[in-house]
Amino acid sequence: MTEQAMWVPDNVDEETPSAARLYDYLLGGAHNFAADRALAEKFLTALPSARDVARLNRSFLRRAVVFMGQQGVRQFLDIGSGIPTVGNVHQIAQDADSQARVVYVDYESVAVAHSQLLLQGNDNATIVQADMREPEAILKAAETRRLLDFSEPIGLIMAGVFHFVPPEADAPAIVARYRDALAPGSYLALSHFTADISPDEMAGVTEVMKRSADPIYTRTHAEITELFTGFDLVSPGVVGTAMWRPERPEQAADEPGGSQIYAGVGRKR
Repeated sequence: MTEQAMWVPDNVDEETPSAARLYDYLLGGAHNFAADRALAEKFLTALPSARDVARLNRSFLRRAVVFMGQQGVRQFLDIGSGIPTVGNVHQIAQDADSQARVVYVDYESVAVAHSQLLLQGNDNATIVQADMREPEAILKAAETRRLLDFSEPIGLIMAGVFHFVPPEADAPAIVARYRDALAPGSYLALSHFTADISPDEMAGVTEVMKRSADPIYTRTHAEITELFTGFDLVSPGVVGTAMWRPERPEQAADEPGGSQIYAGVGRKR
């Protein structure tokens, strides 16, 4: 069996671009199709800094996981985890503690198939195929319950996924359902596209993504901050990805694409 045959499920629609495969392409991955690459080029035309935006979002994810690990978190629920690439949550968490446990969640078939391949032999990490807008299905899934102890703090990760939730789906209510399942002392790491900084570029991105399986809905700083209701934001609050606890603060303000996505981490009260 070829490598591609293993990560391409029989039921995958190669003609309809997906956000997970587009993101994979922007990050330099190889688990995408011609339709994804064609749409990604249109995405880059609308937002020339898109590769930097993707890189900075991925870097925020890494720093957030490291931060949560430093606070004693040893189990993670990564919602909308996408196609695995360099620096996955389980790799970051288990590098610090080999017994750290991670449950990935995605609905996209290629993301799930590739995750299953990557996680073979890792008893402390798994993938659940589900829609993030259905928290109960995820929280009650057998694999979730096998690995995560909801009486102890959990690191809930929603990096670059809630901009795919339309306004009528009530994003704050969805986040609240996850929050209510978490023990006090748990953390939420969330990042989200905004049009606050570059409205014309983001209007172009929104138009491009209408041609995919995953349209984008930008939100304002206030709307994204609302998603942290019930969590105490840790410093520096909700900021551009480049500005969230950067390793090189002197360079962060000059990062191209560093403000298209807001990011933050909060601790459940």
